[in-house]
Amino acid sequence: MTDTLRPADTAAAPPDVPAPAVPPESRTLKRSIGVVGGTLLTLSCVTPASTLFVVVPDLFGSLGTVTALTIAIGSLLCVAVAFCYSELGTLVPSAGGEYAMVSTMAGRLAGWLVFVLSLLVVMIVPPVIAMGTADYLEPVLHFDPSLAGAGVMLLATLAGLLDLRANAWITGVFLVLEVIAAAVVAVLGFAHAERGPGSLVSMEVGGAGGGADPVTAMLVVSGLAIALFITQGFSTAVYLSEELENPRRNVARTVLATLAISTVIILVPVVAITFGASDLGELTGGDIGAMVAAWSNSAVGTFVSLCVALAIVNAGIVMVIQNSRVLFASARDKAWPDPVNGLFGRLGRFGSPWVATLAVGVPGAALCYVNLDTLYGVTGVSVTAMYLLVAVASLLSRRGAHRHAHAWRMPLWPVVPVLLIAVLAYVLTQQEASHLLLTGSIAAVATLYWALYLRPRRDTRWLVTVPQDVREPAGP
Repeated sequence: MTDTLRPADTAAAPPDVPAPAVPPESRTLKRSIGVVGGTLLTLSCVTPASTLFVVVPDLFGSLGTVTALTIAIGSLLCVAVAFCYSELGTLVPSAGGEYAMVSTMAGRLAGWLVFVLSLLVVMIVPPVIAMGTADYLEPVLHFDPSLAGAGVMLLATLAGLLDLRANAWITGVFLVLEVIAAAVVAVLGFAHAERGPGSLVSMEVGGAGGGADPVTAMLVVSGLAIALFITQGFSTAVYLSEELENPRRNVARTVLATLAISTVIILVPVVAITFGASDLGELTGGDIGAMVAAWSNSAVGTFVSLCVALAIVNAGIVMVIQNSRVLFASARDKAWPDPVNGLFGRLGRFGSPWVATLAVGVPGAALCYVNLDTLYGVTGVSVTAMYLLVAVASLLSRRGAHRHAHAWRMPLWPVVPVLLIAVLAYVLTQQEASHLLLTGSIAAVATLYWALYLRPRRDTRWLVTVPQDVREPAGP
């Protein structure tokens, strides 16, 4: 492994100061999955069906008929984001994901801020999805949403302690079920269409008294933060790059394929629901389970609901797997005091970072009791800011030693990252002030930790590492 510091940092550090020894058992994760297993895990983290049934209804509530268009615009932005992830992920194949990539290209402070933003996302998203379980178990069992979400998080934590290859098969089976559920919704929605393609740009949302209210362009821009979150899970391929075979080739393939597949799985049913809702009020209400039951019968509705509940459990498993790798990598890179690094860096009998897995799953269960709107808002701001910093790092990915390194290279560089930075910066300005303030406050505290603890110990702390067992050249 090599410490990947920016040139200025390297020059400031005495060359004869050795980095602290890293325990052999925590140096690298085992390369055990190919592109198919990685794609299954990554698609499961996007969790298209549970996103469709849990997150999209909130967009219907605020954007009405223009929900599909907003998701489509967000998906186009994500293509540019995926290009950045693919190039950086093949240059820096580390379980640290975004923070390892940004630290390597833009310096350790920038990487630290990305780590904090990614930690916010990875801690908040699983409970947000998990709390949707209760709604879709309703035909069979009655649970309080927070209690059901906490139960899903704990179950996912137990599964996350297993071998990654075993989890790839578990999540693959669940993924098939959720794709079937999404397909059923799409077929039924199109078969019971009440309106045509023109409705997708009619810019209407249900208002008080059963009327229609207009949706402004600014509302669409504001909704893009959530739209980016909807397909956000494709970045899991970067987190898994240290466990992917031949990452120089398979990271880019997994990122781009996952984005394409997940966009289709989510967007097609959204269009079908927009067409098939009986009126604007039903569409704005976003009760997809009730729509499915009305389009078919209660048995089909129950089947779809149970598939979605399984999809949510599936998403929880994969997200806990991903998120534990982030904590594992941060401990290996000496982000914390030694006792904490030692705990988060421990690997269990199945090769998984078991302490880091518990550290992600248990607090996630507690977050199921936090206000959902606040969780959504902070997640949207964090994802947008994180993508912005990744785009900045991609602008710096072709200088120095990285210029001639074997890696997948995005087309239209540097135009793609420059445009992406401009758009994401504008999207951030349109978010609610309270969510910006909360996220910004967390980033400010993180900066203080950097200034008071990490930076004074720059020779022994936050030494971002990249495994050096990757020798295969990238494909064309």
